[in-house]
Amino acid sequence: MGKITGIAHAAVTVRDMEKSLDFYVGALGFTKAFELPNPKTGEPWIVYLHACGGQFVELFYNGEIENPWNGRQIGFSHLCFAVDDIRAMAERIKGAGQALDSEPTQGSDSNWQCWVTDPNGIRIELMQISPESPQAKFS
Repeated sequence: MGKITGIAHAAVTVRDMEKSLDFYVGALGFTKAFELPNPKTGEPWIVYLHACGGQFVELFYNGEIENPWNGRQIGFSHLCFAVDDIRAMAERIKGAGQALDSEPTQGSDSNWQCWVTDPNGIRIELMQISPESPQAKFS
């Protein structure tokens, strides 16, 4: 019987690739791994950003229609990236000229978190897992 072994990637369609790369590479620290051209046209299509291990974020070119977040909408809400030092990550983001949506705070699950929005309106949660958290105890 098959089983899920991890999350291989999250995909984001972007309006402006350079602004998106400034955010994900410059502010968050992902590594630009490689690009894939559109197999039918040869035009730029996907930029892969490496997070860690076999985990990536895919950035797709040519987004045109906004889908603003609303806390009551059904479906996708946000991406969450685990970090080793929430305060250092918050300072890195601000140092790259990006504004945080919220400064680091400790959540009801004992994890530290802060929030930022990418240039495409995607809400990003950054989380430092606490050893006392239910997530850490479940792992």
